[in-house]
Amino acid sequence: MAVNLRIVHCFRSPVGGIFRHVRDLAEAQVAAGHAVGIVCDSTTGGDYEERLFEAMKDSLALGIHRTPMQRHVGPGDLASAWRTYRIIQELRPDVLHGHGAKGGAYARLFGSLLRVSRFRVARLYSPHGGSLHYDETTATGKLFFGLERFMARFTDCLLFVSDYERNTYRRKVGEPPIPNRLVYNGLRAAEFEPVATAANAADFLYIGMMRDLKGPDIFIDSLALAGSESGRPLSAVMVGDGDDLPRYHAQVERLGLKNHVRFLPPMPARDAFALAESIVVPSRAEAMPYIVLEALAAGMPMIATAVGGIPEIFGENSPALIRPDPSQLAAKMQTALGDFDAYRGQMPQTDELKARFGADVMAAEIEKAYFSALNR
Repeated sequence: MAVNLRIVHCFRSPVGGIFRHVRDLAEAQVAAGHAVGIVCDSTTGGDYEERLFEAMKDSLALGIHRTPMQRHVGPGDLASAWRTYRIIQELRPDVLHGHGAKGGAYARLFGSLLRVSRFRVARLYSPHGGSLHYDETTATGKLFFGLERFMARFTDCLLFVSDYERNTYRRKVGEPPIPNRLVYNGLRAAEFEPVATAANAADFLYIGMMRDLKGPDIFIDSLALAGSESGRPLSAVMVGDGDDLPRYHAQVERLGLKNHVRFLPPMPARDAFALAESIVVPSRAEAMPYIVLEALAAGMPMIATAVGGIPEIFGENSPALIRPDPSQLAAKMQTALGDFDAYRGQMPQTDELKARFGADVMAAEIEKAYFSALNR
């Protein structure tokens, strides 16, 4: 007989890959008969994220609960933590699944407090990169990795989205003393349908958060370099939002690209894919980015940096991979522009992607982790 769980996902920022991961996971868990709820920050996200919340709210039996959560540790954390704990306490979850550094800390601490109150709660943590991006030789890195080692005693299972992430945890934090699993991010079946390119498509697309970690500045510098080498200005669309957006507008202006680069607010990825011939993922650091999976599943040729779990998608020796360097990216842009069809043929095949990165595969593996944690 199937056992239906009360599952609460806790994370800070409802934008980007973590929010995408939680939405897909929640959808699959609701379909499996579980009662699902979300607890996250109320101060981040815009109109696009509000529409996503609106679309899913009726399916979540435990509701969507948003309360202010600050990114960095500070005095406001105490009030924020207390509000979040009270919300979670009222939801009485069987499974408390934290995503990212702040969500992971809250899920494990509050799950442990609920256990003291004799609730049976499984405490799971998906880092999604999070604090693992810190340099372990710095004071900040040492602090966060020391906290991670301490928090392991309050964790029933660690869920990693890539081998890279798991190996980074081992190197910076240590060998996990608790059960841990590798579960790749997954896409819905409809996302493996190809996207048709618009008639007036730009040469290249950047889509993602507007912050240096994701490499928009590298993308803009590369456009200028490749355009200079090609003898014609390259056109681009940049989709996304973030605190650093004004700086990228200024960079485009400074390099004389204002008439060739179009900035657009966040939108569904597949809508953005139609706006360009090829996509670039110029990140300096990643865990297992959804945008790479989404674009490949949609049949888009791609240039991506060989960081984080990205080589696990392409294969270590893929010609699509570069270092996060403007000169390397510019050279690869010129290669792709030379023959898009030939370049497209070097991308991973759809059948292989489906077998490894399907949402059904992801949800089934995570459900196994939940029941295993509850039975410990």
